[in-house]
Amino acid sequence: MANAHKYVYLFSEGNGSMKELLGGKGANLAEMSNLGMPVPQGFTVSTEACTQYYNDGRAINADIQAEIMEYLTKLEEITGKKFGDPKNPLLVSVRSGARASMPGMMDTILNLGLNDTVVEGFAEITNNPRFAYDSYRRFIQMFSDVVMELSKKRFEEIIDAKKAERGIKLDTEMTTEDLKDLVIRFKKFYKDEKGVDFPTDPKTQLMEAVKAVFRSWDNPRANVYRRMNEIPYDWGTAVNVQSMVFGNSGDNSGTGVAFTRNPATGEKALFGEYLINAQGEDVVAGVRTPSPISKLHEEMPEVYDQFAAIATKLEQHYKDMQDMEFTIENGKLYMLQTRNGKRTAAAALKVAVDLVDEGMISEKEAVLRVEPKQLDSLLHPQFDPAALKKAEVIGKGLAASPGAACGKVVFTAEDAKAWHERGEKVVLVRLETSPEDIEGMQVAQGILTVRGGMTSHAAVVARGMGTCCVSGCGDIVVDYAAKKFSLSGKDYHEGDFISIDGSTGNIYGEAIATVPADVGSGDFGRLMAWADEYRQLEVYTNADTPKDAAQGRSFGAQGIGLCRTEHMFFEGERIKAMREMIVADNVDDRKKALAKIMPYQQGDFEGLYEAMEGHPVVIRFLDPPLHEFLPTKEEDIKEIAGEIGVTVEKLKNVIESLHEFNPMMGHRGCRLAVSYPEIAEMQTTAVINAAIAVTKRGRYSIEPNIMIPLVGEVKELKYVKDVVTATADKIIAESGVSMKYQVGTMIEIPRAALTADEIAKEAEFFSFGTNDLTQMTFGFSRDDAGKFLDYYYEKKIYESDPFAHLDQTGVGKLVEMAVTLGRKTRPEIHLGICGEHGGDPSSVEFCHKVGLDYVSCSPFRVPIARLAAAQAAIKNPR
Repeated sequence: MANAHKYVYLFSEGNGSMKELLGGKGANLAEMSNLGMPVPQGFTVSTEACTQYYNDGRAINADIQAEIMEYLTKLEEITGKKFGDPKNPLLVSVRSGARASMPGMMDTILNLGLNDTVVEGFAEITNNPRFAYDSYRRFIQMFSDVVMELSKKRFEEIIDAKKAERGIKLDTEMTTEDLKDLVIRFKKFYKDEKGVDFPTDPKTQLMEAVKAVFRSWDNPRANVYRRMNEIPYDWGTAVNVQSMVFGNSGDNSGTGVAFTRNPATGEKALFGEYLINAQGEDVVAGVRTPSPISKLHEEMPEVYDQFAAIATKLEQHYKDMQDMEFTIENGKLYMLQTRNGKRTAAAALKVAVDLVDEGMISEKEAVLRVEPKQLDSLLHPQFDPAALKKAEVIGKGLAASPGAACGKVVFTAEDAKAWHERGEKVVLVRLETSPEDIEGMQVAQGILTVRGGMTSHAAVVARGMGTCCVSGCGDIVVDYAAKKFSLSGKDYHEGDFISIDGSTGNIYGEAIATVPADVGSGDFGRLMAWADEYRQLEVYTNADTPKDAAQGRSFGAQGIGLCRTEHMFFEGERIKAMREMIVADNVDDRKKALAKIMPYQQGDFEGLYEAMEGHPVVIRFLDPPLHEFLPTKEEDIKEIAGEIGVTVEKLKNVIESLHEFNPMMGHRGCRLAVSYPEIAEMQTTAVINAAIAVTKRGRYSIEPNIMIPLVGEVKELKYVKDVVTATADKIIAESGVSMKYQVGTMIEIPRAALTADEIAKEAEFFSFGTNDLTQMTFGFSRDDAGKFLDYYYEKKIYESDPFAHLDQTGVGKLVEMAVTLGRKTRPEIHLGICGEHGGDPSSVEFCHKVGLDYVSCSPFRVPIARLAAAQAAIKNPR
């Protein structure tokens, strides 16, 4: 063969370590085959073939096609069946398998290889014509939907019309003749839509199916999922071609999905569901509601025992909870896949801690097992038990993904997105969710579905996202056209409040109050204690109020890395004094106005010092441009002019004079203190007085950290620092308290990073403000970038939002450079990051690698940063 590069592998040629090449599903099928488990044999077309498909302009080249055909022949030899042979047909399933599990993102085609002649032979061999035609109509339906992109819904409508004609309700009530008629109607619909006949050559069917899997790697929902989970585009997906086994061949056949432990709670017990006389898609798609796996013990005890033994063996082999798909054909068990199961955060913690207690993994491995982002769902509120007692349960579904959700009812993903953008909290109500709904699911407080079990698309994706989900509440009647649903004899319209409890499955027809979560004890406390042992980065919080500081502290924050003082200027009397300061046209009047603000600032700082119990607090001086404190509407201007005792005309002139074309790069940050040093004097006075007052109370000894924002030149830093030190030293000398303090800067302008060795002569600490550093390095504003970034994702120019995940190649290079230069000048300099990236796991890992001392993030992300820092330290020992 001309092609020296190998693109296709039999299951027997691979193993579990080949995920990059064979994808997760292919590698695990190979591994199960090696373990001697009952796996229907097949072959995997590698991820490299997918990359090649895109390199070749979305085409499968002749070499790869020839290799697929060669392996098809090998599969025929293994099974003793022949592709397209009516006397002994080989039918296959075609499934995708990326190296990271992407549930519901990729599509499956079953029963491939059937056509009008093969189906007759198949009916004869199986002695079951109804089953043969059921398999055929399913194949046409799936192939048309997945490969040819025809509407799935239209096929469902054709089935519903047929059932209505016959006066029957269930698919299983259809006769062989009904199914034959459906095949004719399906093919007619196909021809009407496509202008050509449904493809009859099995080899053409196979090539088109492989292409469709490769294509699905780049479909919109896969791209959204990849961006959410930081899965690189160039990984590609593998294709698994596997000989079919049939769960729909009668009442001693079936198909199911099961987990070795409960994916919602982590409890150690086989958990799952199956359907008798069905194919895999029926369980996952949630079209029929299945039976619990425990019932299989009664229906087929031998099969159940064999399955339970395999489940135990797989969990011990992979040392993690497994998610398995199986099919039973005429009483014989087959394993179709295993993978590490998606689980809720609570389950992830319980499984990790239990596996340590069972001696299966070490504490270090347990820390690596929990996805830091998942912790988010545990930190958020639960229903208030008192309010819950009074609330009336109007219905119950399956407790598919825990948490408490309360919001207004919406019925489509588009509406969920639109309402969310208006600031509304919503609960998405659907018959069943499909992968197209992902963006709506992402913004909803919770998801409620009529159909589907615990392993349906809605349940799996919601668990992965940490979103509350109740699925399979069959009593709900949804009317999409009227935008309403009925439950327990009452109608709920779009915009009505409902609450759902993903831990119990309960549904309430009202808004229920929530209470904060408890995170200090139990599995959470144990795992975080292990994490704290391994991590080397300190974790601070960004907080502007004692309440936020206390919240961060309760989640384990070791200090405040960013207090934004401007947030303290907007209340009642403060904003008035601030406005007086801005309109003043001489230093004395400015100082008089600032003197009114000073006691408020001091009180705020005392509150923060007390809340942080003596841990470091970094206070950033005034940063935003002054126009942000002034009104813009005509009626407000009139009112405020009167309040601060100036004419409307004067106030308008001041507003006009402060107008900036690009405020982000205008008169803000340290430039304000250079223009008006009295602002820095007042803020220094408040910081030092607060520290002295708290120190004198004797509980904590405070060492203030003052941060000068937006420095780009060492001389401007020195100018402002001189104002700070002159003011601070005078106050400290007069107080009789001996106190140290530090003056540092925020590195958020590229020039500051490039000249960090100079700046470190004056700065005692650096804190990287990566939000602004990202804006300035990319040259676009965070607020405006949303308007065009989607085009960049679409065209694969960017793979993720640089404001969500730190751009390690560009912005990261500046950070790394500043760390090296700063330490050269001042070896003991304290280095941290306080942009939003401080709570993003991949950015935290970068901060560990470049040798920062701490990361600072919003209070609710503190546990996420603690765990991410531990994982970074374990993976990258310093």
